Amino acid sequence: MSFEAVHPIWRTVRDRFYKLALGLREEELSHNLSGQGSSIGWMLRHNAEVEYMFAEWFFQTAQPEGVVYLTSDGTKEHPEYADHKELLRFLEESDRHLTMAMRSLSEESWDIPVSSPLGVSTPREALGRVLYHNGLHAGQIAQIRKFNA
Repeated sequence: MSFEAVHPIWRTVRDRFYKLALGLREEELSHNLSGQGSSIGWMLRHNAEVEYMFAEWFFQTAQPEGVVYLTSDGTKEHPEYADHKELLRFLEESDRHLTMAMRSLSEESWDIPVSSPLGVSTPREALGRVLYHNGLHAGQIAQIRKFNA
């Protein structure tokens, strides 16, 4: 099974996540649950950063020059978490980057285990993990929006 087989699954989940992000209002980006935890803007940024990380760790494609990980150090507030236009741009770029990384992986490499900071996974398993990650944060964002409505 190659990129052509997994790409429609990736597009379905990732396009749905992007549509959720696109439909947010800028004032919602600072919302979180009960004044605690990660904001919606943080989750959007974090999701894109994870896509860059997975491209590097599992799909042999280095992080682009100039991409800075803001969410991995535990910082819950940053001006970029409140900039809807910038978050959408960053999400678009991370999606393009991971998609390109998946496309460039050879068919036989999809099932070869790779050691990463998250442990050992094949690229196919890693795709499942990043899909799950997208869904997890989509659900959290929906819950925060409902709570703050």
